[in-house]
Amino acid sequence: MSEPGSTQFVKVAQLVGHRRAVSAVKFSPDGKMIATASVDCTAKIWDASSYECLKTLEGHTKGISDVAWSRNGHFVCTASDDHSLRLWDVETGECRSVFEGQSDNATSHQGGHTNFVFCCNFNAHSTQVVSGSYDETVKTWDMRDGRCLRTLPAHSDPVTAVQFNQEGSLIVSGSYDGICRIWDSYSGACLKTLADSDESPPVSFVKFSPNGKYIAISTLDGRVKLWEHGVPQSVESLPTGAAESRCIREYKGHQNEKYCLTSTFITHHPNHKWIASGSEDGKVYIWELQTAKAVQVLEGHTGVVLSVDADMSGPFLATAAMSAGKSADADSECEVFIWEDKPQEPKIATGAAA
Repeated sequence: MSEPGSTQFVKVAQLVGHRRAVSAVKFSPDGKMIATASVDCTAKIWDASSYECLKTLEGHTKGISDVAWSRNGHFVCTASDDHSLRLWDVETGECRSVFEGQSDNATSHQGGHTNFVFCCNFNAHSTQVVSGSYDETVKTWDMRDGRCLRTLPAHSDPVTAVQFNQEGSLIVSGSYDGICRIWDSYSGACLKTLADSDESPPVSFVKFSPNGKYIAISTLDGRVKLWEHGVPQSVESLPTGAAESRCIREYKGHQNEKYCLTSTFITHHPNHKWIASGSEDGKVYIWELQTAKAVQVLEGHTGVVLSVDADMSGPFLATAAMSAGKSADADSECEVFIWEDKPQEPKIATGAAA
């Protein structure tokens, strides 16, 4: 019998099909499909029940670093080292648009990224995509015609993560410069800068909590911190300013000094919430959200666990890792595992005499 607040994830499946390391794995909003992105230049759509590969998305000329689902589940967007993003129709597998702008005019709002595109995310209405790049900028794109709507000179080092909040009013970005910034998605104004000190470690990943009030910030010193950012969620409240921001939790125990490892909130249980992160020791660490106590460590991967994602509608977790001893761009077996939280029911003694 497990302790209250703990998880009991067990491996239930492995997705096999990519030729090289999988850099990102994401559940669809309804939990019925899974998207993976790989250094082999492809993304794949999988059935989350049968684990069958439904579609292989081909078109990028270099490795893909991230994949994101639209909130309606009809599209995915991929971010690639070929300096572009691609919008894909999930049902047909067709590329609907290429977001690359005018690469010969990088200073224009219409310009595309000029370096690797490392991360992407959709807004609440599935009308815009936000992207972050090694060119140190954050860009927003119109899904309908692929136009670059706005370029934010966001950071002084590569941008490692971007995300809209649930309402679509805010964008959060993280960077190797050690700073996390919160932006008004409508005006492009920077509303808040989050940093521990003048010498903050590089930020490897950022993610809004499901209620939007908090941000999980992963850094290359082996820590995940939960910040209460204090920025109002509604558009009407934004001009009034923001409350004080503060770090309220710190999660430690995993290894993260070199790679950009993702983290995720696990919310399927009605009474308990957790946060999970990949690790460079080939494990997945899960902490109880409120106490920051490590409740489970998942073992089975042979290399660095790059990506973790939780099914928001069920007790499932997806993880992707590199194979041991191989770099992300080397030919290797695809290590994408699906885990299910299966709490053991306590045994009840009847006390009946033999």
